Amino acid sequence: MRSVARLTAALAVSLLALVGLAGPALAHNQLISSNPADKAVVDAGPGTVELTFDQPVQAGANLNSIVVLGPDGKGQWQDGKAAVRSNVVSVPVRPLGPAGEYRVGYRILSADGHSVSGELKFTLTTAGNGTPAPADATATAAGQTGGGDDGGLPVWVWIVGAVVLLGAGILLAVRVGGSAP
Repeated sequence: MRSVARLTAALAVSLLALVGLAGPALAHNQLISSNPADKAVVDAGPGTVELTFDQPVQAGANLNSIVVLGPDGKGQWQDGKAAVRSNVVSVPVRPLGPAGEYRVGYRILSADGHSVSGELKFTLTTAGNGTPAPADATATAAGQTGGGDDGGLPVWVWIVGAVVLLGAGILLAVRVGGSAP
């Protein structure tokens, strides 16, 4: 009887540990601030777009990108590749042109190895005299950002793991319970 109670307690602790540790292990970077801020209204274009995340971002060639799209949705205004400093990712921005809503799309490699992407917007109220990047420069940058979050284990893996763990616990309990006097 004691062994069944111990086994049940051990299984409960194991299951709680599995569930409790799954959250931090799958925690992707989250954007905590940006400059310009999301939905900001600015009189002059920023010289840089800077994104701050809650954890360090993995650095490396072509791992992270920031694309700044103009009001027409086509012209790209970033001027170079994204740079990483711990949890801050930034890109220089060309002098902006027409007034209107600019979209900043980003894709970074999270601290846990999964990519995280998103978008924010800001509105330029006073037109500038800048021009977007040449078409050949924008072709490579356009393919670097994407929508959504493609990281983490699928739910079915957790379900199968829980079923296997539960089945092993039941089998062990039956075996131990069957041999008791």
